[in-house]
Amino acid sequence: MPQRIDGSGETLRFTFEGREIAARAGDTIAAALIAAGETTTRASVVSGAPRGPFCMMGVCFECLVEVDGVPNRQACMIEAAAGMTVNRQKADEVAA
Repeated sequence: MPQRIDGSGETLRFTFEGREIAARAGDTIAAALIAAGETTTRASVVSGAPRGPFCMMGVCFECLVEVDGVPNRQACMIEAAAGMTVNRQKADEVAA
């Protein structure tokens, strides 16, 4: 499992599926989720297979999440912010 190399920095907290996640200032949502042991952000609309962060640079769209009620957000491209509410992407909300 990935681990942080440097544990310093300001800590902020957001929720993912009702669970409080600790992030470091500057972390993307995807980086914070991976550091917290969360690897699934959505299910495949075709097979239902679990999907999660892969490329970490906004190319693959495997890390889609809902942020503060807005679907189809790339977790690897959005900086985590204190108090945000993040949920797994629902299959019926995935952009065509």
